[in-house]
Parts: sequence; C-alpha cells; structure tokens
Amino acid sequence: MYFEKDAARGVEATFLWLMEEIGELATALRMKNDMANLHEEFADVIAWITTIANVAGVDLAKALSDKYGTGCPGCHRFECDCPMSEKP
Repeated sequence: MYFEKDAARGVEATFLWLMEEIGELATALRMKNDMANLHEEFADVIAWITTIANVAGVDLAKALSDKYGTGCPGCHRFECDCPMSEKP
C-alpha cells in the first residue's frame, strides 16, 4: 500500500515512524478501557513492521515461519515451556 513512499523514505526513517507508533501503543496499553484505540495502535505497529520488512527485502511471512513455524525457538513446543528467566 505504501511501498513507494516508504522505499523513498528508506529503512532508517521508516523505522523512526515505527518507534512513534510503538510509543502510541504504549500509551494505549496504559488506557486499558479504550479497546478501539488499542486495536488501531496494534494495527499500526504491525503495518509499520511489515512495510519496513518489505523495504528491507525481507519476506516477513517466511521469516516468521522459519523462526516460529515449529514452535518456540527455545523449547520447540507450541506452548512455550521455557523457564521464565529465559527468552522468549
């Protein structure tokens, strides 16, 4: 939808827009009763991550499948069983 504009802006500048949207999502998360705003901000964050992947030449669906398609990268289960002290 916005590839031409985002490609012209470049990855670094587009990433700054993502950071702004992350801040807006953080604010929306603090306002727990405004579900409409939460929906909007989650959608914005996903959209900006997707466009950055596109501009960077990353197939986001493939990247997600490669990393998480067989479960948690740590314990390899679909319901993570890793200790809370570890990532993820």
